[in-house]
Amino acid sequence: MARAAWAAVRTTAVAVVLTGTAGACGTVAERHDAVRAAATAFEKALDEGAYDRMCGALAPATLEELEQSAGRPCAQALAEESPPAGGAVRGTDVHGNQARAVLAGDTLFLSRFTTGWKVVAAGCRQRPQRPYQCRIKGG
Repeated sequence: MARAAWAAVRTTAVAVVLTGTAGACGTVAERHDAVRAAATAFEKALDEGAYDRMCGALAPATLEELEQSAGRPCAQALAEESPPAGGAVRGTDVHGNQARAVLAGDTLFLSRFTTGWKVVAAGCRQRPQRPYQCRIKGG
């Protein structure tokens, strides 16, 4: 992943990292599998319109930012936003407590918490020579 893209994620995830993420444990393969499982669960919830489950998969700062910017509870905000489906996970990059899941039609950024991997940003599109632009992100 380009340095500029990770810089954008770090800006969003810095508070997350400082407020309680767990150490990166498990083998590299186990961490990739866990990220893939979290991204797949997020997408399955989206496909099923299970916005409460999607909200449960969001990192705390992302959930807070979404509710604050929408002025309504997370599930209502997501229902109104109607995020596009991302499809199948094509690949993952894991760097310590941060990860990227590249899907067929979306890119998710995740951070590892004591409760598992949570989505920090979704609906992300790569831009040439610039950081990713994400529709759903933490503050």
